[in-house]
Amino acid sequence: MTRLTARLEISYDGSAFSGWAVQPGRRTVQAELERALELVGGRRIALTVAGRTDAGVHALSQVASHVGEPVGAGAVNANLPRDVRILTSEVAPEGFDARADARSRRYRYRITNARVQSPFEVGRALHWRWPLDRELLERCAELAIGTHDFTAFTRTQTRHVHFRREVLDAVWSADPGSSDLTFEIEADSFLRNMVRTLVGTMIAVGQGRMAIDHYQALLDGRPRCEAGDTAAAHGLYLVGVRY
Repeated sequence: MTRLTARLEISYDGSAFSGWAVQPGRRTVQAELERALELVGGRRIALTVAGRTDAGVHALSQVASHVGEPVGAGAVNANLPRDVRILTSEVAPEGFDARADARSRRYRYRITNARVQSPFEVGRALHWRWPLDRELLERCAELAIGTHDFTAFTRTQTRHVHFRREVLDAVWSADPGSSDLTFEIEADSFLRNMVRTLVGTMIAVGQGRMAIDHYQALLDGRPRCEAGDTAAAHGLYLVGVRY
């Protein structure tokens, strides 16, 4: 018998969420979605997600899957809070698994590199008042591409066993005449806090507080204490998932 599987594309503002995954006593994206899906669909629906985001992290295009026929996005959205929306809900190929079938994930980190930050960017981008050497930032991004041991860029206490990840693309960009900096990175998968710690460490290099040679050595599995700070969650966005 053919088993129906549904694929959902989801977007959310992570500011008021304690991350994606269900946690007792905490407001999470997964809990809100599963509550609304059950209310509309009349059955309990368990979601599998492409990438679990941490507290405060946003998603422009997250992907989740569940067993059973899709539930209409419009009806579910009518029962969701304003900071999370299902963009599409459709039939997926049989057996589709949002996490296991993902080939890569792409994240974006946004920085306002100016003395004053627009109030419209508060909670949407990291405010960094001090000068940054953009050429050094770009060099850091180039060095991150490839397969490396990212032990230095995740928590010391972690459930991860393997720390090697393949970075497919990493680039810093800035609009001409703008104080906004954007870092985008795509990899087969990510360790917890990996993108934010990469950004925090690159900032240290761009500010002249860390040598580029030291940063490069961190990509060979150095301990977490030798890397930079973990950048704030509110600047990070899950941009998309590739299958």
